[in-house]
Amino acid sequence: MSSANILHLVPVNLADRSYNISIGQNLIASAGEMIAPLLKRPFAAIVTDENVARAHLSSLEKSLEASGIETKTIILPAGEATKSYKYLAELCDGLLAAGVERRDVVIALGGGVIGDLTGFAASILRRGVNFIQIPTSLLAQVDSSVGGKTGINSPLGKNLIGAFHQPIAVLADLDVLNTLPKRQRAAGYAEVAKYGLLGDAKFFDWLEANVETIISGGNDHSAMAHAVQTSCAMKARIVAEDETETGVRALLNLGHTFGHALESATRYSDRLLHGEAVSIGIVQAFKFSEQLGHCAKGTNERVIKHLKRAGLPTHVSEISGALPPKEKLVELMRQDKKAIGGKLTFILAKSIGETFIAKNVAESDVLTFLEKDLN
Repeated sequence: MSSANILHLVPVNLADRSYNISIGQNLIASAGEMIAPLLKRPFAAIVTDENVARAHLSSLEKSLEASGIETKTIILPAGEATKSYKYLAELCDGLLAAGVERRDVVIALGGGVIGDLTGFAASILRRGVNFIQIPTSLLAQVDSSVGGKTGINSPLGKNLIGAFHQPIAVLADLDVLNTLPKRQRAAGYAEVAKYGLLGDAKFFDWLEANVETIISGGNDHSAMAHAVQTSCAMKARIVAEDETETGVRALLNLGHTFGHALESATRYSDRLLHGEAVSIGIVQAFKFSEQLGHCAKGTNERVIKHLKRAGLPTHVSEISGALPPKEKLVELMRQDKKAIGGKLTFILAKSIGETFIAKNVAESDVLTFLEKDLN
């Protein structure tokens, strides 16, 4: 009998590409029993990074072995720089050398970098093999592991090379979150807060009452389970409505137009984690919304207060080192995937819990905003 404790099961309804997100405890140690029915033969390739391998790889390998599943493992360097052409090529060659066939499954064990890179490799390997997400960071559990966005970064911008390729299962083990450094846990929380801010004011109210409990961790996973389940359920609903981001799915990019430009400007380094960039970008999105008259003055102060309680940066002045001038940041924003006809698109706010897609935003307005915000 499985020792997994599944607290929530969130379906992602995409016709023949539908799958479940299992949220619970002891899922990695029980992964073999959960994954075995999904395999065509008792074999799986595991992709992970050096940090995750030290903490969780042995548990996963033992679980798969106990279920009679042979494994081959590829371990990559940790960090955003791994989402690159270099490591995509290395991973694809490694998977082929490991004997991965078209009907096999590749398991992504790690955070958003490993999930995005492995998913993209799976989408192009032998013209497409199945993969399973076992996200080990809060950010990956609530966001990047769900919805099928896969890809790598380019020197010209973040996530510009990729494909939509849905996993066949997501196993979100809450136990692993207690092994995260506090900075990583806070960075993941930015994506949790995003869901309340973009479309669920009551959830944001709940987060305001529970943020310290979620950030601090511990053995009581009830608050974290609710946060992960609510975030995943919202994303699943939006993805089911707009799988390839031609419409409403763009709302999930609240804070990302500003944030991705900052990540590019800091060269995807530890100067600025993705969740930290999203936090600053969300604040900028609300400030910009207020400047343009879409959002009531002072709304942003509530957002700032909450993100600070989570231990997140809320202003560019908190990024170490120099940033490029506003004109360069706008140039980076032009590479944003939401841009249409060279015109900038932003996710802006009318209030907490109500956002909208703003197309054809004037660059002059963005430059005026940045002139003030960067100082």
